[in-house]
Formats: sequence, structure tokens, C-alpha cells
Amino acid sequence: MSPHTVLPAEPGTAPAGAAAGQPAADRAADGEPANTAAAPAPTRTADPAAPAAAPGLPALPGLPQALTTRARTLAGAVRRRCTALAALESPSGDAPRLDALAEELSAGFRATGARARREKGPAGDHLVLEWPGREESLPHLLVVGHHDTVWPAGTLADWPVEEEDGRLSGPGVLDMKAGLALLEGAFALLADLGQRPHRTVRLVVVSDEEVGSPDGRRLVERQLPGAAAVLGLEPSHPDGRLKTARRGSTRVLLSVTGREAHAGNNAAEGVSAVDELVDQLVAVRGLGRMPGTELNTGRITGGTRANVIAGRAEAELGLRFATAEAQRRALDTLSHLTALRPGAKVRTEVLSSRPAWPERPVNPLLRHVRSLAAALGEQLDGAPAGGAGDTNLAGARGLPTLDGLGAVGRGPHARHEHVLVDQFAPRIALLAALLAVPLPRLRDRA
Repeated sequence: MSPHTVLPAEPGTAPAGAAAGQPAADRAADGEPANTAAAPAPTRTADPAAPAAAPGLPALPGLPQALTTRARTLAGAVRRRCTALAALESPSGDAPRLDALAEELSAGFRATGARARREKGPAGDHLVLEWPGREESLPHLLVVGHHDTVWPAGTLADWPVEEEDGRLSGPGVLDMKAGLALLEGAFALLADLGQRPHRTVRLVVVSDEEVGSPDGRRLVERQLPGAAAVLGLEPSHPDGRLKTARRGSTRVLLSVTGREAHAGNNAAEGVSAVDELVDQLVAVRGLGRMPGTELNTGRITGGTRANVIAGRAEAELGLRFATAEAQRRALDTLSHLTALRPGAKVRTEVLSSRPAWPERPVNPLLRHVRSLAAALGEQLDGAPAGGAGDTNLAGARGLPTLDGLGAVGRGPHARHEHVLVDQFAPRIALLAALLAVPLPRLRDRA
């Protein structure tokens, strides 16, 4: 198998009722699909009016059986691909490592029929990929992902990628090396069945998502106009549910300038930037008590020595918002901070920002995905999520959007981060169905 190819052309593994390379539309229906390892049962129903079968499946007889059978065969190769991607450490801001991974991803997706190009970024290259569809005149389907992680280089030395008791653990496996491997496997699965996506599919993989996509945002937004729907490869909820809404998020740098002086001989001549910053943080802590707003002080630096009045100090604030109004209100408060000490200066700078993506009372895209999952023998649902991601950019605009189509697992950004290996096959089959089956009408103008 090529090092860049997830799905090998293995003799003797063609799906039941299907000849390799034969279009699914030309095959007779195989009856009820095989029941794969199902995702955990949902605990919340976002849209109860779900049809029993996907509208597009009658046009592709035999496809559910072919997808589930082949996805089970593929799961091991996708697991190995995830392990290989996780072995290429890619912390945010480390351009050489991110670029090496971008090249590996580009080669892997090209092997499934994609056209790929690298887009230069200040902290590492982004990727934009495109697969031609059977119906080129239709609006494109946009998929968004990222290849940066929160884990610093060297983490693998004491936390290698390992599988135990059906869990594959390691830095970045869940968020989101597995999601990228799963999508690669879904495209390879379709190619192996002689299928192409129903419509053009575009994938944007940014290198700075974990720090708010300050540069990658422009690439995602460039692909939004005309998109029929937007799908995110972030991990699902721990119980397997998809993500139907996300809070907004903003990173703010709070900087204070004081005046240095000797802390013993000339303390009265100095203005402590550290003291000013501490008092400012106490004051802004109240933002976290405002409706729809959460505040986390994630990083603090300042001063030089214990015998020097600090001349500079800063803190990085992470804010999350349930609504656009809460976001506007909090940022307005931060932009009008004034110094509490004569001689001190306070400045705030927005480092990155994503708008709130509110939940919709009716969600035709979720209904469509649920019906596809049912046809594949799976149970699936959706619920809002607390974290933010690049799908916020689409959901906030009212575009049909779903996230959480990556791996199922637990512990993103934590030392117990892992993915459930037995959920690889169901997710590969679901992604492949989403690519191959025509979308229903998702809005009045699609």
C-alpha cells in the first residue's frame, strides 16, 4: 500500500452484491443493510421529524450495504493512517512541522482524486482541496478541518500513540487527526466502489484553528458563498451526537504599560504594570457573570525581576458567548478599560474571534444525516456544543451546518484524549454516504 493511500485495492474484499468499480446505481438492492457497530444511543432529539430512509438512497440501490461492508474492511487502514498522522506532531505556530503534515495530507487526499493546493500562512501552510462531483452544476459541499494541535513538540516522547482496550490515545488523535483520516477513508471508499461525490466537494484544512484561525478564517470564508451545506470534522459529542450549534469565542490580549524603577531605592517613581494588571483582571472577572458570557484568564506574563517595578504585563483572555449580543456587550466593555493608576496605560487587542452559531428550531441537514445513518443501521442525533470552531463562521450566517463528523471519543486537549476504534467504520460509512447521496432541499435558496 502506498504510504499516502488509506484504502488499498484489496482482492477479494468487494462489498457483497457489488462488483469493484461498478457504479452503485447499476446494482440491485441488497435488502436491509448490515448492522455495524452502532454509535451510542442518543439522549437528545433536536429535530423529531426524521424520515425512515434518506431521500437519495432509492436512486443508489445497494449503496448502504456496500458502504457498511467496505467501511468495516477499511477501519484498520484508517486506524493506521490516524496513527501515522498523529506521529507527525503539529503544534500551532510550528510552521515547519505543520508544513510537513500539510504535505503528507495533500498526498493522501490526492490519492483519492482530489486537486490540492497549499495556501501560505504566517504560522504554517493551509490546504484547499477539491473533488469533482457527478453533478458539477450544483452548489458545492464545503468541509472544514484543521491540522494543528494544542500539544507542544516532544509530547510523543512520554505519550506515544497507543491502542488499548479499543481506545487509540495520543496527542491530537481526537482533535483532529482521526477526523482527517476518516474523511480520507470515505473518499477512498467511494473511489473503490466506482463512485464519485454527488456534487463538488471542497475541503479547507487550516493550520491555526486551535488559536482561533486568525489567518485561516479568510480561507474558510472565501468558500462559504454558494455552499449548499458546511460540514465540520471536529470530534463528536462523547456519546456520538453531532454538533448543531456552537458558542462564539474571542481571544483578547490585555496589555499594561507601567514605569520601571528600583523596587527598594526608588519605588515611588515606578508604576507597577503587574499590580495594574491584577486589578484590571479583578474588575473584568465580572464579565463572566453577565448572561451568556464565560471568561477564562489563560495566560499571564509580566515584570523582569523581584527588585524591579514591573514596566510591562499582559494577560490573554478567552471569552465564550451564547449570543451575538453577549459578545458585542463584553467586547465593548473590554475596549473601554481605563487605567486605575496615574502613569499606567491599558490596551486591549482582539487576537481572534468567531461569532456565535445559534441552534435552529428546525434542522433539515441534521434530519438528512439522521436518515442516512438509519439506512446504514446506525442511530445518530445532534445537540449544541460549548466549544467554538470554524463551522461557527458558516452557522452564524445561517448556512446549513453540522459539526462533529470526526471521530467519537473523549478528552480533547487533555492527557486522556482518545478515540473509540469501533466507531471508525460507522463514521467512514456515514461520511461516504453524505458525499455520495444527493442533498435534499435545505433552505429556500440552496
